[in-house]
This record gives sequence, structure tokens and C-alpha cells, in this order.
Amino acid sequence: MTETTRAEPDVDLSAPGPTVTSRRTVQISRRHVPVLATLSLLAFMYGLGVVNYDGFDHPQVVLNIFVDNAFLLVVAVGMTFVILTGGIDLSVGAVVALTTTLGATLLQAGWPAGVVLPLLLVLGTGLGLSMGAVIHYFKVEPFIATLAGMFLARGLALLIDRNSIPIDNGFWVSIAQQRIRFDRGVFISSSVILALVVVLIAAIVLTWTRFGRCVYAIGGNSDSALLMGLPVARTRIAVYGISGFCASLGGVIYSFYTLSGYSLHGNGLELDAIAAVVIGGVLLAGGSGYLFGTVLGVLVLGLIQTIITFQGDLSSWWTRIVVGVLLFAFIVLQRVVTGKSAVRSGG
Repeated sequence: MTETTRAEPDVDLSAPGPTVTSRRTVQISRRHVPVLATLSLLAFMYGLGVVNYDGFDHPQVVLNIFVDNAFLLVVAVGMTFVILTGGIDLSVGAVVALTTTLGATLLQAGWPAGVVLPLLLVLGTGLGLSMGAVIHYFKVEPFIATLAGMFLARGLALLIDRNSIPIDNGFWVSIAQQRIRFDRGVFISSSVILALVVVLIAAIVLTWTRFGRCVYAIGGNSDSALLMGLPVARTRIAVYGISGFCASLGGVIYSFYTLSGYSLHGNGLELDAIAAVVIGGVLLAGGSGYLFGTVLGVLVLGLIQTIITFQGDLSSWWTRIVVGVLLFAFIVLQRVVTGKSAVRSGG
């Protein structure tokens, strides 16, 4: 038997092998595009202001945006929860008016602040829960149910008092005048701290809790969420309760800001809150968006007002015009980026 030996090819192990080039491609998720667009817009607008206006780069200019819009930020947080479920809340501006009017009236009548403050928060939360129950159990469109809530809250505010009511309660005045200073001429109000705490808590709830996952699931597809055994009824009612709570808390912060109660406070505030949420990249159909985007949306609105103020010769109505243009742009951007399907994302 002849043994055949298989010849192995000569291989020079010292010779350099083929060069492998590794390419890392950074891919941006579609659900991040609206938020990145908002962040880019904010940076562009701020740069525009710095280039064109003296003193625009002072730190207090940025901090003033937070100081002047702390109440809007809180209201927009509640609106974010509602829109993420595919709903809408038109009552928040009227709830702010009712909160300031009722609060100023009770304080003027001698009620202690420790009683008035929780009463106002319970009132707003209760109204929100009631609207949520009507929407879910009676299958009423959120637009109609919250429109009724808007008329109810505004009507009650007008019934209480049609005139502006000053607030001279010691607790209210001390909170309104309290400042947290970082440097000479650089400060924020206590309302800003309160608003940021609300944002932080809301972000934690949306990102790391079962309730937050249910909110996104209902916005993505409520029928599928129901088939998965998720508490659709409880969650849907709860988000309107959260919106009502945030609206009443926003009203309290607004009363700190103005030290007054007035039945016409918050007129059009619901539209500002919706605009901030949409410009922040939250999908109007629900199921997709970031709370951080809502914060950016509020900052965009505040920066528009600041630029118009620095310009000096423009009417305040230009704010509405610019916001309208941005709304159109971001709605189109959402449609192009996400199409008809919403992609779930974190808080």
C-alpha cells in the first residue's frame, strides 16, 4: 500500500496579511431626529441673538427664559403625558385662570396658604380625572371633553371675579421674591427649581416605570395595549389627572410670578403648551417623544420672545407668527421622519 503525502502550500507567516479597514457608521435613530432638529434650532437662534444683539450672551438672558416660562414648562409636562397617549387637553389655560382667581380670592378672604395650596392642586387634579373618565368610559373625543372642561373652568373663574385680584399673603410674597443667586446679577427664582423638579420626576416616571411604558403603549396602539393586558382605562384617566395637576400647579407658579389672580390669565396657554410639545418632537398621534424635547420646545418659545424683545421694534404678535411657522415645519418633519407609524421611545 502506497502512502500518499498531501503537499501543503508554503506560507510565509511573517508576510503581512490583507489589510482590513473597519468603518464605524454612526446612525441616528429616526425617533431622535425631531429632538435633534429642535436642539439645532435652539442653538441657531441663540447664536443669531448673540451675533445681532449686545448683551444677549449674558447668562441671565438664558436664565430669564426659565424664570419667565416656569409655569409654561410645568403645564407642558402634563400636556406631554396626554399627547403621548394620543389625546389632547384644551382645558389647561382655563385651569390656570381658575387656580389663580380662586387662590387669590381665598387668600384675600384670610384663608391660610397651607390650606389654599393643596385645595387648588386637588381641584385641578379632580377636573382632569373627571375629563379622563368621560373620555374613556363614554368614548367622547378628547377635543370635545377637554373643550367642555375649558368652558367650565373659565366660566367658574369669571363667576368668582371678573377683576384682577392682588395677592399680599406673606407666604406667597416670600416665595415670589425668593431668588437663588449664582453671581451678581445672575439668579433664578424658586419657581424654576420647582419646575425642574417636576420635569425630573416626570422623566423618571416615563422612562423607568410601568406606568410610563403603558403611556407609550397606549399612544402606539391602544387596542394592542388592551390585548396585552395593560391597564388602559386607569392609565388614560391618570394622564388627564396628571395634566390637571400640572395645570393647577402651573397656575400656582403663575400666581407667584404675577402676585395676582385674574379670570383671563392663561388665555391661549393651552396652545403654547401644545406648540412646545410638538416643537419638542412629541408625535401628535402619540406613542413617540421625549420629555427632554418638551423642555427644548419651551426654551424655543421663550427664546423667540426674548429675540423679539431685544429687537424692540417688532410687535409681540410676531411670536405667534414664528411659532405657527415652526409648528408647520415640525409637523411636516414628523410626518417625513416617522410616517404613519409611531416608534416608541423613552422619557
